[in-house]
Amino acid sequence: MKKLVILAIVALGIISCTTQKANKKMESPSEWKRHTNIYEVNVRQYTKEGTFRAFEKEMPRLRAMGVETLWFMPITPIATEKMKGPMGSPYAAADYTSINPELGTMEDFKHLVDEAHRLGFKVIIDWVANHTGWNHIWTKTNPEFYLHDPDGSFHIASGMDDIIELDYSNQNMRNQMIEAMKFWVREANIDGFRCDLASWVEVDFWEEARPKVETLKPLFWLGEFDELENPEYGKVFDASYTWTWMHKTEKYYKNNLPLQELKDLLKKYTAIGDHSMRAWFTTNHDENSWNGTEYEKYGVIAKPLAVFSVTWNGVPLIYSGQELPNMKRLEFFEKDVIAWNGNYEMADFYKTLFNLKSNNPALRGGDPAASTQLLKTSADDKVLAYVRKNGKDEVLTVLNFSKEAVSFTIDDENVSGIFKNVFSGPVKDFAQDKSFYLPVGGYAVMEK
Repeated sequence: MKKLVILAIVALGIISCTTQKANKKMESPSEWKRHTNIYEVNVRQYTKEGTFRAFEKEMPRLRAMGVETLWFMPITPIATEKMKGPMGSPYAAADYTSINPELGTMEDFKHLVDEAHRLGFKVIIDWVANHTGWNHIWTKTNPEFYLHDPDGSFHIASGMDDIIELDYSNQNMRNQMIEAMKFWVREANIDGFRCDLASWVEVDFWEEARPKVETLKPLFWLGEFDELENPEYGKVFDASYTWTWMHKTEKYYKNNLPLQELKDLLKKYTAIGDHSMRAWFTTNHDENSWNGTEYEKYGVIAKPLAVFSVTWNGVPLIYSGQELPNMKRLEFFEKDVIAWNGNYEMADFYKTLFNLKSNNPALRGGDPAASTQLLKTSADDKVLAYVRKNGKDEVLTVLNFSKEAVSFTIDDENVSGIFKNVFSGPVKDFAQDKSFYLPVGGYAVMEK
């Protein structure tokens, strides 16, 4: 009898996995965004060669880790006039429709996208619409595309003297910008854009640009803005940054703020609703280079925060090297290769989380059918606990956000039944046992 039960469970598991894969194949063109994750690729610092071709060799490893979407930092040529450092900033473009020769050729990039698609990735590229470098091709062909100071000189972007701002009152410039975005969809078959400093560009440009560019294909649009601060942009973008959360969690850890302040902030993000998603992260190119690694910023709660980024409602972002983990700040304007050692200590950690995110409907981002409920614990000043539900599917996440080990119970009507720990395997029946123990930096992710 026991063998029959085991066989039945195995059969149900096979049917469930097969159904999930079939459902993914049948989903609408934009539905992949709800179960995806995004891996930011710093091509310059990824390999000693710093090229598309060299990075291609890493893609099977990343796919095996569960990465689904690759975001490439700007791939366009870098302006040389007033360039910072020996290599300049990728965010100071010299031409919107060419490839930075440092990275390779147009054919190299097309080959990379084709190979990425073959492996099952989506590909998005960084789009820097607010400004260009000083000797961008438009400064010669169309100087009227730019904002000018009273003396007639190009207007320098706020606090960054290697870039100059475009004039979005000029409809011809807007048209050319939209055509440049279309170029990459048409020529390289990319799947979307990560829009740099999106809220520095008038929202009506994005409202105009998205439908025009999407005449070619449905795309994913990630905007660098916080919807708590710029709610009008959330009507255009699929996902937005959570800068407020990122700054608050750092202050929480370094200044010993009450955990309730983080919970209150999460309620504000939740109140935005599911017309768009939030993107959660512990580091990226800006934070790593200028403000410190995730371990400098978050210490012992860096790993619980990473778990949160994947299991809370939204889309997780991770940065090149987090699978090591990367413990150094990477230089921004000069060559500084990630210190790969062949030992990807965090790869299985991310693989477990990404596979759960991809396959369990309870973790679908921006899906009104998936609910998120903060839970009451006996250690509410130290523990963040929540359950996400979508029909019969449930995922329970419990995070130690304190600087000490903690024993506690979860006695909340929103959690019942039997859950299995996706990392370590133990099963907990909440009818029998509601107790938990988490060491410093500890976490538990449990699937019903």
